Amino acid sequence: MVKSMLTDACQRWRGRTPTCRPAGEPIDTRAFEVAPLSSTAEARAFVEAHHYSGTYVVDRERFGLWSRDGHLMGVAVFGVPVHPAVITRVLPGAANDSVELSRFVLLDAVAANGESWFLARCFEQLRATGYLGVVSFSDPLPRKNDAGETVHGGHVGTIYQAHNATYVGRGRGGTLTLLPDGTTLHRRALTKVASQQSGWRRVVDRLVAAGLPRPGRDHAAWLRRHLPRLERVKHPGNHKYVWALDTAARRHLPPALPYPKLGQRELQLDLG
Repeated sequence: MVKSMLTDACQRWRGRTPTCRPAGEPIDTRAFEVAPLSSTAEARAFVEAHHYSGTYVVDRERFGLWSRDGHLMGVAVFGVPVHPAVITRVLPGAANDSVELSRFVLLDAVAANGESWFLARCFEQLRATGYLGVVSFSDPLPRKNDAGETVHGGHVGTIYQAHNATYVGRGRGGTLTLLPDGTTLHRRALTKVASQQSGWRRVVDRLVAAGLPRPGRDHAAWLRRHLPRLERVKHPGNHKYVWALDTAARRHLPPALPYPKLGQRELQLDLG
């Protein structure tokens, strides 16, 4: 069993298994480059293989962190939030003038301060494209799978704080469906299934993999009957961060709140 202080280490992933790099370890920027990913399929495959959620999102921009020998070492996905107000409440312009940092994952071979360097290069390219800002959320709820292995240690957004994000509070809390592999389904995903909206088949596949039978024609009735077999957990709401990418957008930002810090119970990440 490995115990690692989150304040002294940076989390990494490989095959959705968390590891840590020692904080302060410098990245050799000569060994990497950042470039847009033209293919959603390439970004999706990497994220689903390595990110703790095991899921992808509706994307608008995708960037890869490449080693000089041609290996993909990290992916940043900037996508569409669940509601336009996620952006318009904190940034100027319309919802499509800014993006949400939806997935951000680096492999365990990337040095500790690779996050900040990678993120800065992504922001440079987003700014050049004309985006006004970026929002992102940090999930503080720790989760384990049925085998007792940590699949998500819970985060307060340490790397976002290190990258000078403006903290604007928590998103709305709610109840999540917890799957045996430690991943969760939000209410929005279940709504897709009930009304057979775009993406519902992927959600059904995850529920079937969790032990539910295949649905018939009435998906809403199927959920009402079988969803109670899965564990439900209360979520306090994700921490929300904002970056303005130009001076005008910066003037629009709401007042910054104090950064959340790790509580005593969250100071150690049990990597199993």
